[in-house]
Amino acid sequence: MQSSSPEFTSKLHLEGKRILITADQAVYHLRRIFSGCGCQPDIADAVAHHLVDASLCGVESHGIMRCLQYAKQFRSGYMDAGVVPMLTTDPKNNIEINGNGGIGIPAMTMAYQHAAKTAATTGISMLAIRNLGHTGRHGAFADAAAEHGLMTILIGGGNRAIWRQVAPYGGAEAKLPTNPYCIGFPGGDRGSVVLDFATSKIAGGWIYAAQNAGADLPADCVIDKHGIPTTNPDDYFDGGAILPSGEQKGYALALMAELIAEALLGKVKTEANWLLIAIDTRRFQDADQLQNMAEHILDDIRQCPPAPGFNQVEIPGERERHHRTVADGVIPVPEKTWADILALESELMA
Repeated sequence: MQSSSPEFTSKLHLEGKRILITADQAVYHLRRIFSGCGCQPDIADAVAHHLVDASLCGVESHGIMRCLQYAKQFRSGYMDAGVVPMLTTDPKNNIEINGNGGIGIPAMTMAYQHAAKTAATTGISMLAIRNLGHTGRHGAFADAAAEHGLMTILIGGGNRAIWRQVAPYGGAEAKLPTNPYCIGFPGGDRGSVVLDFATSKIAGGWIYAAQNAGADLPADCVIDKHGIPTTNPDDYFDGGAILPSGEQKGYALALMAELIAEALLGKVKTEANWLLIAIDTRRFQDADQLQNMAEHILDDIRQCPPAPGFNQVEIPGERERHHRTVADGVIPVPEKTWADILALESELMA
């Protein structure tokens, strides 16, 4: 069935059809894929639900298509499917989460849960997250933490030897990973405010999604190996690079994240190192007072008249929650992507 939902938007310029898949269907098939790759049942279930929720939120780059990449990484040995993350301490007695070389979503879940528990006791928590694969949609973790009164700051990067994706400002060759930042804040009446962004003009996941779906990328995001702008995802994989978001500002943020991830946290294993800081906002303001003050600020911003070409001024994090609501448990998936997912499942279950 082709999608006709006027609410659905995507960064992909797709000529082919999309089909409507229910969230329950998607979870069922993804769970079978991860189990077939060797993941423990609880991890297979958690990762499947996380990816499906990202798709429901309209974050296609971190949604169900990622199962294709994860399965490939399990098979290659880049990630270990059978492990579980663990909480430990480093030689200087700092708390850290060790992903043991597995998928990063369970490790990041554990990190945010521990940070929340510690911050509730001490007011602030700081921990490193190491030795793990892709960590999913960070906004989901920050949103959940903010509901419990936590302001969180997550910064990650490292492993330039493998993930040379982004050209520095003024450069024509990939040197840095996309090095995301995620900041969550309890917010006002409509829920938390969440910044969740790559320091590149487009997240790497969108390029994988475009290539898999046979779609073009937005203009002015990617250059080919000659430094020429392109919308063809194949040009990126053939020696191209993503441009930094905000030009010199995105580049500077990415470089700072790289220093934090590697110079501060040490040599990267698997994909990246992460620094998570959590602050209990109730140490500064009563929860109701903070919500009222935040809503006063946010409502003032929403009342700004929209510029030409825009319908409204949005608050970071609200679009994803709205998208989840109007999606009503249904995901419009590129036809080719869904066919690839079913083919992978059949292969693993054979």
